[in-house]
Amino acid sequence: QVQLVESGGGLVQAGGSLRLSCAASGRADSSYAMGWFRQAPGKEREFVAYISSGSISCTYYRDSVKGRFTCSRDGAKTTVFLQMNSLKPEDTAAYYCAAATNSLGGNHYYRPEYYRYWGQGTQVTVSS
Repeated sequence: QVQLVESGGGLVQAGGSLRLSCAASGRADSSYAMGWFRQAPGKEREFVAYISSGSISCTYYRDSVKGRFTCSRDGAKTTVFLQMNSLKPEDTAAYYCAAATNSLGGNHYYRPEYYRYWGQGTQVTVSS
């Protein structure tokens, strides 16, 4: 069993920055692939970033966050971070981290159904 706990969300003005953390406990280790997703009210959950198993930096990002968001994994491989810079009002959403038991291929990493474990989410609100 794996437990994921996100933190770091909050209210920030447009152009500001936040750093989200996702702490994994239980059987999670670097062999797990991790994803960041977000969900705004009334919208479907959407992919944000993906880090493959054994990696310490993300491989894929949503187009709209490229160049602004950076994700990484700490040396102990149990915490994943999402550094969000130049935030925009359209980034407002609940952000979730998720774990898959092994790396996901190019057709799967952005699809929520391929992740087995999910955190409870942390709210990010960007004011204009």
